[in-house]
Amino acid sequence: MPLAEELAKKQREIAISEFFERNKQILGYDSPTKALLTAVKEGVENALDATEEAAVLPEILVEVRKLGKDEFAVVVEDNGPGIFKKEVANVFGRLLYGSRFHSRRQTRGQQGLGISGAIMYGQITTGKPATIRTRTAEMDVAYELDLIVDTRKNKPSVQREEFKVWDKKQGTRVEIPLKGRLIGGKQSIVEYLKSTAIVNPHAHVRYQPPEGDAIVWERATSELPPKTVEIKPHPYGIEIGTLLGMAKETKSYKLSAFLEEEFTRISSRVADEICKAAGLDPNTRPKSMSLEEAKAIVDAIPKVKVMAPPTDCLSPIGERLIKKGLKNVLGNLRPEFYSPPVSRDAAVWQGNPFQVEVGIVFGGDLPPDQPVDVLRFANRVPLLYQAGACALTQAVEAVDWRRYGLEQRGGQGVPYGPAIIMLHVCSTKVPYTSEAKEAVATVPEIMTELDLALKESGRRLKTHLSKKARREKTREKFEIVQKILPQIAAKSASIVGKKVPNLDATITKIMGVVWIEEAVAFEGGTYTVTIDVHNFTPAGKKLNLHALLPRNGWTLGKVDPKPADVREDGKFTWELKRIGSVEKATVTFELLGLEKGEYDETDLYVSGIPPELVIGAEPLPGDWELNYKEFEQEEAPAVAAEEEDEIDYDEAEEKLDDE
Repeated sequence: MPLAEELAKKQREIAISEFFERNKQILGYDSPTKALLTAVKEGVENALDATEEAAVLPEILVEVRKLGKDEFAVVVEDNGPGIFKKEVANVFGRLLYGSRFHSRRQTRGQQGLGISGAIMYGQITTGKPATIRTRTAEMDVAYELDLIVDTRKNKPSVQREEFKVWDKKQGTRVEIPLKGRLIGGKQSIVEYLKSTAIVNPHAHVRYQPPEGDAIVWERATSELPPKTVEIKPHPYGIEIGTLLGMAKETKSYKLSAFLEEEFTRISSRVADEICKAAGLDPNTRPKSMSLEEAKAIVDAIPKVKVMAPPTDCLSPIGERLIKKGLKNVLGNLRPEFYSPPVSRDAAVWQGNPFQVEVGIVFGGDLPPDQPVDVLRFANRVPLLYQAGACALTQAVEAVDWRRYGLEQRGGQGVPYGPAIIMLHVCSTKVPYTSEAKEAVATVPEIMTELDLALKESGRRLKTHLSKKARREKTREKFEIVQKILPQIAAKSASIVGKKVPNLDATITKIMGVVWIEEAVAFEGGTYTVTIDVHNFTPAGKKLNLHALLPRNGWTLGKVDPKPADVREDGKFTWELKRIGSVEKATVTFELLGLEKGEYDETDLYVSGIPPELVIGAEPLPGDWELNYKEFEQEEAPAVAAEEEDEIDYDEAEEKLDDE
């Protein structure tokens, strides 16, 4: 028999489940430690997706029970909508079976591999079936079954099924026996669930470990994430093969109609412009499109201005809830500063909309001599493995953090300092490096957005540190002046037998600044913000005070005095006409609708006065637009200003004591 014929007889189709059975490491099951965490992760992702689709606040139970040596039972239970009986076996017992792969909207699960892969790993390592219990609101009792995955056919094999009384009105419970190893540290179940609570502040999560008391993460908000809407692909970044495939399947008879109907943000006018830029007749039949014509369209799309993609297909955490989630979970560390989180506008990679979010926590009880913690998230899911291969880590390493007040040898790599950097990428399709969903690929468009968001957050941190340093230095100087000068004046007056002189002029000559100080108080559901502007200069001053408030989540109460300008995006301006020497002006306003601990500092800016005279506020950037262009420019390294000659107060005090 010829060799070719003999080899041909050995050819056969491989089921996808059989492939992953032999290559389980691709799904994240390459070690017992990682396997246990991955199973928990897949169950929690499914639970959060299910509850959000049903628009109910998540109540998630995670339990890990020890069954024997290196053998555990992983239990994940939710209060979601449940699953119809006829679909249960397929959802949990078939790989690449699900409702989200073809849906172009943000979800945690994307491929239909997660929970069925965990069940398959469990049966491989223990030989035991998984147990699933589910109940929909229409059912009087719960449906329970034991199943395994028939890896030769990629089909579920039900071992047992029955109906059971369950006190939950709706929800799903999955129990998977598997081989694993339980550890602590940064790649533990506790760390994963803590990180999950940060980016899902609307979830209540309870974890029962094999030993000890349960750990509970209470929800920080009752505000559900916005429900995502399925969209069509955006034309920017579309690839030739994808375009040809879409053209073969379209029901449109004209090229212009095909572009308008199969893509988002393409109107009939924009479709005609694309056809014109490509040199093609708008009446061309899409199904007969040649490779050259497809290439011409792909090349023409970037030349035509197309609106940014709609954002209702995405569910970013949002600036307000990022801060709230961080405070809820990290509050015991008592950080000194929460940098106002950055949520970039939506961008596109290969037709898929995405958004980047960054938050920085600094100071307090965070260790100052260790690398900063980098918390990575994709579609609200923590990424705990393959940090070095992830675009999020690489974006952090590429920023020169020395410019923003953190230590970094050589201007690259993860910086050192008392900080936590949180990064979140949400997209209709996250470009993971593998099916295990452990790291985000270095897509150029995503890297660009990450870089801009990190630099903007870094600038905000730098502003805080600069303001803090100047304030502390000036406060120390002011306190010394207040203590020593009155003693000098009193002793001098008593010696010469005259009245104690007024020291205002002397104090202003030494101080020479306009001091802006803010106090934030919370009582009865209302934040009262008081801003005092002290003029410690020899002459009267006038200036414009600008406040940038959070974008949403609050309503304005009393304001005194009335602002000269109020904008919908939270920008306020007060014109302070004249503040006499050694006098002060006060601005107060109330914020309603925010919870305790949610607001701690206002971004303050000044204009109409030399900025070097002001302590406690920054010079107004640009025309009070505060747009991203200011932050997209590469800042030059700060040049240390020469210290002015100052009075030696220690020497003055010694002379005073000698008299």
